Amino acid sequence: MCLCDTMIHVTETLDKQAKIMLEEALRSVEGVIAPRFNPGQNHLLLIAYNKDKITAKNLLDTVCHQGYQAKLVAV
Repeated sequence: MCLCDTMIHVTETLDKQAKIMLEEALRSVEGVIAPRFNPGQNHLLLIAYNKDKITAKNLLDTVCHQGYQAKLVAV
């Protein structure tokens, strides 16, 4: 297993419930280990994942398919 982190910037301002729902949606994706929003930086989503199972681009696509505008900040 090869663990990596990526950061995604979500354009929209999400309330607490929306953040929880997005994190849960990401947790259901095979290869995702730990998605979490950065405290104090509400637009930044940090995701730990297994790069043998999923790519950072796939993670971005998952966020966008949830209806949000987002872009990769760091891979």
